[in-house]
Amino acid sequence: MSRSTKIEIGKQKPEMLKELWPGQYEVFSHFEYVSGVPQVLFLVTTLKANGKPNVCFHSWSSFYGDVGGYYAVMGGMGMYTHTYQNILREKEFCIGFISPKYYDGCIKTISENSEDADEFEVGGFTIEPSRTVKCPRIKEAFLSFECTLQSATDLSGKGICALVVGQIQLAAVEENNHELGKICGKDGFMFNVHSPKSAVSGEGQTTAVAILDPVRIMNE
Repeated sequence: MSRSTKIEIGKQKPEMLKELWPGQYEVFSHFEYVSGVPQVLFLVTTLKANGKPNVCFHSWSSFYGDVGGYYAVMGGMGMYTHTYQNILREKEFCIGFISPKYYDGCIKTISENSEDADEFEVGGFTIEPSRTVKCPRIKEAFLSFECTLQSATDLSGKGICALVVGQIQLAAVEENNHELGKICGKDGFMFNVHSPKSAVSGEGQTTAVAILDPVRIMNE
């Protein structure tokens, strides 16, 4: 079977990619849209300066470690957000992986995020005490990480998005979280497929939330 022709895109945004909202291609690189790479979705919890809990729906991240530690590497963290400022001030945060059935509650935390809002209440989530940090975990999360800040840097030098690295101090895992049916099914991880666009015409305005579908199962 022959493959379709590959379109090469450079650092300069192609003219056929038009803004749908002002500043779109300042907040997001054009590579984001022409590549269509799925990213795992999760919630970040922090404490606001007034002591109220903050919840942020986030993506654009990876998780990796070795014998020296396990790390949450979060890209795309808006430097203007409550979450970023809270992390810088408190030097800690929690991550909670939520199944797709909680998606609507996650979205509410984006639209109702004033300094005085209790975003646990806004999203319909339950506070669960953490063991190693002050900010709370989300009880509904099937997997939670308690993290301390290791580094925060201006990703592009433009003052828009930061790269935040947190060292994971504790993981809270549901008993059946190792089962593939749990990890890959409707009650497992959800992924952000962020408005992929044609590299030829620039068409495409559809964003999707996806789950995993194993194509091969192997034993170690």
